[in-house]
Amino acid sequence: MDSESKLRFDPREHQHLRYNPLRDSWVLVSAHRMKRPWKGQVEKPPEENIPRHDPNNPLCPLSTRANGEVNPEYDSTFLFDNDFPALQPDAPDPGKSSRFYCSNKVMCFHPWSDITLPLMQPGEIRKVIDKWAELIEELGSTYPWVQIFENRGAMMGCSNPHPHCQIWASSFLPNEPALAERCQREYLRKHGEAMLLRYARMEAQAQERVVVENEHWLVVVPYWATWPFQTLLLPRRHVLRFPDLTSQERDSLASIMKRLLTKYDNLFEVSFPYSMGWHGAPTGTHLEEDMNHWQLHAHYYPPLLRSATVRKFMVGYEMLAQEQRDLTPEQVSPAAAEPLNTPILKENNHNTKRYHGNNP
Repeated sequence: MDSESKLRFDPREHQHLRYNPLRDSWVLVSAHRMKRPWKGQVEKPPEENIPRHDPNNPLCPLSTRANGEVNPEYDSTFLFDNDFPALQPDAPDPGKSSRFYCSNKVMCFHPWSDITLPLMQPGEIRKVIDKWAELIEELGSTYPWVQIFENRGAMMGCSNPHPHCQIWASSFLPNEPALAERCQREYLRKHGEAMLLRYARMEAQAQERVVVENEHWLVVVPYWATWPFQTLLLPRRHVLRFPDLTSQERDSLASIMKRLLTKYDNLFEVSFPYSMGWHGAPTGTHLEEDMNHWQLHAHYYPPLLRSATVRKFMVGYEMLAQEQRDLTPEQVSPAAAEPLNTPILKENNHNTKRYHGNNP
């Protein structure tokens, strides 16, 4: 009997493969690797004492940026053309390579540098959401793809400690959206329903990997997650693009984003680093096409693994063979759902610091 029990498969103890239908790829899950001792790199904790306003910070109100322009004294969101764009709108024709057209913008969420999205009021987050919708509608009238993304924290390559995101619009469909386009289109052809619409319903019923949910939105650690605390944010109804969201859905989105990011911050009691971004149906010339295979969604990719200072490294096998993760999504989901619904670093009144249950 003992020998038989040892042979029984346990996803927490034995490696196995999981299929990612959004990328038509497989993820190797090796949860038993968390038992190995760690003597590798330890990161510096995120900086906590960030000044509210730094005149040398080019994203602050009234600061002078690299191009000599002075920022306005903004009190909400602030949008400007990226001073160092990866996609240069006026680049000459490369000749042998394909030429394309593009636009790069930066959007500040808030005038204060010492605040992040989970510490903002829902009404302030709603203004960010409305601006996202406005930008996708505006740039999407010309460009087939508008990528909104946020890199939060130095660990994720954020070069400036100020709450902001970037918007890159291009005349081509980048690799990841092109792959998601193919996979979702094929799924609808085979199954007669949008992939992520069905997936959200299945996760809501199972409640096995749900982190947080409300009337209009659902956040799960996806079955095929690669990063340890990766999450997928999904609307409950069929929504093709960000501007299609109703006013009620936008309010609900502000609420669930705040709740999710608060849980992230409380997990290891730090301002949680991540890269996140929105994917919706392509725009531009695709606006007149049937895109019902698409479902709007956001990806959150945090790098932390064991603690606030030990991250997941995508190296070796992950770079040369296939993606691999060190925890099952089911192990992560309860851990991500347990922390309190209040930020551990600061209160929501923007003034008082909070140190995990202790009075300031």
